[in-house]
Amino acid sequence: MQTSNVALTTIQTALRVIYPPRCLGCGEMVGADFALCGPCRREVHVIGGLVCDGCGVPLPGAAGFGEHCDTCLASPPPWSQGRAALMYQGLGRKLVLAMKHGDRTDIARGMAPLMGMAAREMIQPDTVVVPVPLHWRRMFRRRYNQAALLAQGLARHRHLVCVPDALTRHGRHESLDGLGRAERFEALRGAITVHPHKADRIAGRHVLLVDDVMTSGATLGACTEALLASQVREVSVVTLARVAQTP
Repeated sequence: MQTSNVALTTIQTALRVIYPPRCLGCGEMVGADFALCGPCRREVHVIGGLVCDGCGVPLPGAAGFGEHCDTCLASPPPWSQGRAALMYQGLGRKLVLAMKHGDRTDIARGMAPLMGMAAREMIQPDTVVVPVPLHWRRMFRRRYNQAALLAQGLARHRHLVCVPDALTRHGRHESLDGLGRAERFEALRGAITVHPHKADRIAGRHVLLVDDVMTSGATLGACTEALLASQVREVSVVTLARVAQTP
């Protein structure tokens, strides 16, 4: 066993010499795998301080808990709490798009600790992590679900159970791009359900629902309604990025 461990360490050291860790943002060499260099870390707007308890958008004022933005006050989301790790702007936006459309699955592993930090106050003893699903046609083209990669990374980081296929997406396969808030909610009505063979793994538990970006919250809302209809006790949501609200 000791010989095997020495051999594995030797191989890993050799690989780090041949393929040194590179920054997820710019590709420069860094000290650890799946990390950002100093300049790129400064370009990413990590959300902190006072945030909306419903959707995670930053709010003016000192850090605190229980505050809500105007949108969540006017139309409360079906989930109990929501958080996001980054603002969807600048390098944060580039990282999301590279992960989503550029086969940069390594970004999901690097961002998992940030999402774990954002979600830390919502995690409960019986929390199970569930990603937002992709329609099978989009999954076929992309070959992976970026939300599932983020969910699995977060679950590993926080030592939680992940059920990556708890939800399924069916019906019409349409992009939500360009749709208003109300149109997004209408387009997703009834499009997401709990997989019948996975319902027993999440019933009665607190679900931490994971996605890459929160815009209007329509997709997360449809997932939450499906989960609650399947006897889930409570749903909280966390996303890698949050689109800034417009007045």
